[in-house]
Amino acid sequence: MTQPLKISVVGGGPGGLYFAILMKKADPRHAITVYERNRTDDTFGFGVVFSDETLDNIQNADPETFDAIAKNFVYWGEIDIRVRGRVIRSDGHGFCGLERRTLLMLLQERARALGVELKFQTEIPDVASLPDSDLIVAADGINSAIRAKFADHFKPSFDWRKNKFAWCGTTKSFPAFTFDFRENEHGIWILGAYQYKPGMSTLVPECDEETWLRAGLDKADEAQTVAYLERTFADLLDGHPVLSNRSVWRNFPMIKNERWYRDNIVLIGDALHTAHYSIGSGTKLAMEDSIALAGSFAAKQSVADALAHYETTRREEVEKTQHAADVSLVWFEKPRRFWKLEPMQLAFSLLSRSKQITYDNLRRRDPEFGAEVDRWWAGKVRSELNFDVPTNNPLPPMFTPFRIGNMTVQNRVVVSPMNMYSAEPGNIPGDFHLVHLGKMAQGGAGLVFAEMTSVSEDARITPGCPGIYTPEQVKAWTRICNFVHANSEAKFCLQIGHAGRKGSTRLGWEGMDQPLIEGNWPIVSASPLRYRKDSALPTEISRAGMTAVRESFVRAARHAHQAGFDMIELHMAHGYLLSSFISPLTNQRSDGYGGSLDNRMRYPLEVFDAVREAWPADKPMSVRISASDWVPGRGLDIDDAIEITRMLKARGLDIIDVSAGQTSIEARPVYGRMFQTPFSDAIRSEVQMPTITVGNITTADQVNTIVAAGRADLVALARPHLVNPNFTLAASAYYGCDIQKWPDPYLAGKDQAFRLTERDNAEMAQLREQARAPITQRRAAFLASRG
Repeated sequence: MTQPLKISVVGGGPGGLYFAILMKKADPRHAITVYERNRTDDTFGFGVVFSDETLDNIQNADPETFDAIAKNFVYWGEIDIRVRGRVIRSDGHGFCGLERRTLLMLLQERARALGVELKFQTEIPDVASLPDSDLIVAADGINSAIRAKFADHFKPSFDWRKNKFAWCGTTKSFPAFTFDFRENEHGIWILGAYQYKPGMSTLVPECDEETWLRAGLDKADEAQTVAYLERTFADLLDGHPVLSNRSVWRNFPMIKNERWYRDNIVLIGDALHTAHYSIGSGTKLAMEDSIALAGSFAAKQSVADALAHYETTRREEVEKTQHAADVSLVWFEKPRRFWKLEPMQLAFSLLSRSKQITYDNLRRRDPEFGAEVDRWWAGKVRSELNFDVPTNNPLPPMFTPFRIGNMTVQNRVVVSPMNMYSAEPGNIPGDFHLVHLGKMAQGGAGLVFAEMTSVSEDARITPGCPGIYTPEQVKAWTRICNFVHANSEAKFCLQIGHAGRKGSTRLGWEGMDQPLIEGNWPIVSASPLRYRKDSALPTEISRAGMTAVRESFVRAARHAHQAGFDMIELHMAHGYLLSSFISPLTNQRSDGYGGSLDNRMRYPLEVFDAVREAWPADKPMSVRISASDWVPGRGLDIDDAIEITRMLKARGLDIIDVSAGQTSIEARPVYGRMFQTPFSDAIRSEVQMPTITVGNITTADQVNTIVAAGRADLVALARPHLVNPNFTLAASAYYGCDIQKWPDPYLAGKDQAFRLTERDNAEMAQLREQARAPITQRRAAFLASRG
C-alpha cells in the first residue's frame, strides 16, 4: 500500500489495537483511530493464553510488542490431567498466560507511542458516522453491531453449543495448565485452570446442562456460583478463594461468516469467528487476524484488493482452527463417553481430541509420557485381551494384536475395501485381484478386505465388479484366499453387498455413479427414488424381491466360507440396497418396512439374521454402516447409528465398520484428517462394541493415535495402501518394531529399511530440535528470570 489511509477501528480489544499498531508501524502516515465503548481499563475475564506458535507470530510481526508481553507473561510447558485421584503430567507443550488487563494496557501504550488515536467510552452506533474512513475494521466482538447491521451481506451463522461454562479466577497459582475431572451428586465436572500472573489463575468450570440444572445453578447469582465452585473443588483450591468478574454461566457460540468484508468494512476477531476456548483463546485468533490483515495491506495496492487477499489467504487457517475447536468441544459435551476410560486413556484422549496433537507428536514433546502411554497400553492388552505382549519394551498400539470373535489379527491395520472395477468377463476376480490383494496381504496389515462383491448379477455396481454367485467366481476367490493365507499372516474378509439404486453404472474412472450408456440392467431400491438427477429410476423392491435378495446374500456367505475367507462383512452403507432401507432420505415406504427406525431396520436385520445363521459360528461377521447421512437437520445422525449398532449387536454382530455419507447427493460432509473417527468413537463408547474406523486416515501416527485414545479398535486405510501396499511394513521400520512379520523373501529389504529409517529419524529429530530452538531459549529465559 503506497497511499496513506484513514482507518477507523471499532473495538479496542487486543485484535483492534494490534491491527492499529501494525498498520501505523508499517506507514506512520496512516491516520488511525480506535473507538472503544468501555473505559480505558475496563476488562472482563481474567487471563489470556498464547501458544508458542502465536508468540512467534507476534514476535515476527512486532518485536516491540512481543518484548513488552514477554516481560509480563507466565510461561509453562506442562499440562496436568487430574482424574480419580491421579495427576498425569504431559510436558513440552509451550504456552504463556497473561493478564487480560495488562495486555490491553501494553497494547494501548504501544499504540499511543506510534501515534494511534484512542477514543474510549465512544459508541459507534452506525458506520455512517465514519463517512471519511478509507477502511473500517469491525473488531467489536461477539455481539458485533456492524456485523448485525449488514447481516444480509455477511451472512453470519450461530451455533450455540450445549455445555455451560463460566469465567472465574483464583489466587492459587497452578504450576501447569490443569484439567480437573470429577463427579459429584449432580454430575461430571470439568475444570480448566492456568496461571496468568504470579498469585493469580483463571478457572473455567464446565458441565453439561443437565448437571448444571441439577446443581441449581440456573437460579444462582455470582456469589452462589462462587460458593458452589469453592465447595466442589475445595481440595484443588487448597483454601484459595474463587473470584468472579461477570462470572455468569453461558453457552459458547460458534460463529462463522459467509463473507468477511463489505466494501471498505472488514470483520476481525470474535465479530468474524469464534473458536472454543479449549484449544486456545479468542484473543490469539484476533491478533493473528490482525497480522494477516496488515500483511494483506503490505501486499496489495488498494483497499479492495487487500481485503480480498485477507479473506482468501486467512480463511483456510481460520476454518482449520474452527474445525479443530469444534472437534475439541464435542469431546467435552459428552462427558459420559470419556468418563468410562481409564485415567491414562482419558488423558491421552483429551490431549489428542482436536487432532492437533497426535501419538508421535506427544512422543517428541515428552518422550517419558509417550513411553508411559505405550506401557499402559501393553498392560491393557495383556489384562483385557490376554495377549502376551511385552511391557518392558512395549509395542506401539498399532502393532498389538486384537481379537474379533474367535479370530485374532496380528495388528490394528486394515486394508479397506476398495472398488477396483477390474473383474474379468463373468465378473470373475482374476490376475489383477490376485496381485492387488496378494500384495496388500504381504504388506503386513492385520486384516485385508476384498472390495464390495456382488451377491447376484443384478446386484453389481458396474460391469467390472466381481461377484460370488457362480462356481467360476468361487473358484477364483479360492485361488486368492489360498495365496493370502500361504504368503502372509493377514486375515481375509469378503465384503458382500447389493448396489441397489447405485447399480448399473459406469466404471469409476469413466464416470462415477453415472448410468451406463448401454447394457443397463434393472435396478431396485427401498423406494423409487433416483440417486442423481441423471441416474436411472429404480423400482421399489417387492416382498418377493426382498426374499430373493436375502437368499442371494445367504448364498454369498456360504460361497465365501467355501472359498476360505476368514470373515465377511455385510454392506449396509453408502446408499446401496440395504442402506436405502435404513436412511429416511431413501426409504419412503408406507408398508411395515418404512417409517420408524425400527421398521426401516426390519429388512436389513432380516438379511443379517439369515447370513449370520449361514455363516459359521466360529467365524466373525462385520457390518458397514453410514453413521450419518451428512444432511443437516435430516436423515441419519449419530444417535440413529448408535441404535442401529445396538440392534446388530443383539443379533450376534462381532464388529461394526463405521463409515458415513454417500447415501444422498445432498450430503455436506465436513472433511479433514480422520474426519469420520468421531462416529466410531461415539458408537464404541455408547454400545461397548468393537469398531473399525475409516475416512482420510493416512499415517501410522494417526493409526496409533486412534487406537490408543480408544476411538476404534481397528483402523482402515484405503488410498494410502494404493500408494504403498507395504504401509504396515514401512511403519514397523519407522517405529523399530521387529515383532511385525515380514515375508521371508523381503527380509533383506527389512534390514535395509530399519537402518535407513533409523538414520532418517535421527536427522529429522535434529531438524525439529533446531526449529524449536527459539522456543526452548524463550522458556529457559523465562525460568531464569523467575529464579
